[in-house]
Amino acid sequence: MEKRVTFRGWLLPLCLITPQVLVSAIFFFYPAGQAIWQSLFIPDPFGLSMQYVGLGNFEYLLSDPYYRASFVTTAIFSLLVTVVSMVPALFLAVVADRLIKGAGTYRTMLIWPYAVAPAIAGVLWLFMFNTRVGVVSWYLGQLGYDWNHVLNGGEAMGLVVVASAWGRISYNFLFFFAALQAVPRSVIEAAAIDGARFWRRFWTIVLPLLSPTTFFLLVVNVVYAFFFGVIHTITAGGPQQTTTILVYKVFSDGFVGQDLGSSAAQSVILLVVVGALTIFQFKFVERRVHY
Repeated sequence: MEKRVTFRGWLLPLCLITPQVLVSAIFFFYPAGQAIWQSLFIPDPFGLSMQYVGLGNFEYLLSDPYYRASFVTTAIFSLLVTVVSMVPALFLAVVADRLIKGAGTYRTMLIWPYAVAPAIAGVLWLFMFNTRVGVVSWYLGQLGYDWNHVLNGGEAMGLVVVASAWGRISYNFLFFFAALQAVPRSVIEAAAIDGARFWRRFWTIVLPLLSPTTFFLLVVNVVYAFFFGVIHTITAGGPQQTTTILVYKVFSDGFVGQDLGSSAAQSVILLVVVGALTIFQFKFVERRVHY
């Protein structure tokens, strides 16, 4: 029997939803409306005048090969960050769940990287892989590999992916570990008594029970990959825009290039892309989730 919460009047429900409605209106609907409005104009950098161009900003963007290339870069970056951050997090959570001695210390050390801000993490990885004074690049040079992410686009993409996924591993670890703690031990013990080995128990019992948490982290990590703090710190979109994702192009064109009309149009396109991606995940990927 489904229980529903009922209210005798309309005043209390209105008071309960008013804070969330205000926050959404101020920080989402109003900026989104402003972006849609500004995307129809070409304003001067000082905001003193605007020229109406209709869909001209969108036509220019879709005909720009660099902007079209940023879609592919964003897709590659999002996929790699999601995989590189979720797979090790799941492995570490499984190890922590089976660990008996020093479990508290082990979990605490894994959580620490999440406390580091993305910009700070980017600076740390930039120093380690600096082509002149970086300790990692120096060791790679001793092994005969000439590391130079400033000129090599593949190395630059690999560096920003690892730097972005590094902090997310801790975040994903927390959720995977909590989900593993909620798996009924009686089910695992029954499968072990029936002769199922560890990996068979994991693939047939544990992993399906983790599917709600996995789906949630999949959505969150894909959306997180659209943030550009690490990219701005390490590569600034280079070399030759090989690490320029959609969000960073919005920032560079709007705040650096002062092309506010194009930046607003890119924001609208990005809003549509993220919304469509989220709908796709909930419509098709969630079908494989077992609650």
